[in-house]
Amino acid sequence: MDAAARLFAERGFENVTVRDICGQAGANVAAVNYYFRDKAGLYEEVIRRIIGYMQQMMERAHDAGPNKTPEERLKHYIRTFLRHILQEGDACWQGMLLAREMTEPTPGLDMIFEQAVRPNSERVRNLISEIMGRPTTDRLVGMCVGSVQTQMVGLANPIARKFIPNMTPEVIDWIADHIARFSLGGIRATMESPARAAGFTPAVPIECKEG
Repeated sequence: MDAAARLFAERGFENVTVRDICGQAGANVAAVNYYFRDKAGLYEEVIRRIIGYMQQMMERAHDAGPNKTPEERLKHYIRTFLRHILQEGDACWQGMLLAREMTEPTPGLDMIFEQAVRPNSERVRNLISEIMGRPTTDRLVGMCVGSVQTQMVGLANPIARKFIPNMTPEVIDWIADHIARFSLGGIRATMESPARAAGFTPAVPIECKEG
């Protein structure tokens, strides 16, 4: 599993063979078929491991402790989320494989979306709904969720990393504080003029799935 995770992250699903994986793991080639059916079955198990890791991280991100205001909980979520996606070390292959799934999607991307991304988005939607005092189904709540999430996910882009090559824990926390202030300012501005924001008519209709 460890060898497969690293190789899939480095090369992508199509460019890794069962022989590559077993060679690096020091295992018999027949072991993959015996335990996982085939390479696709092994890849699915690697995806499940990523999903479990993401679910644990998101639990920590949404656990700001008792008696916290919605604004404080949003700040905690942003800081924890950023520390996760920008950190180095043991978690690096998860980020690499997620990036590959976004550019070279497999059926694993649907698993990640349904079991990790969508549930997390719904929790963020509930939090921002609480801050805004508007229903979770409100279009403005959904747009604010997208605005917050996009700021954070965009930092994992290799181009973004070139602008901030020295991503130390202190820099990550500084960026997290900035995104929190910027997001809460935008949410407040939207709350102050909801009619104007809701009246925006894009040139191309926007369709958003729930969550």
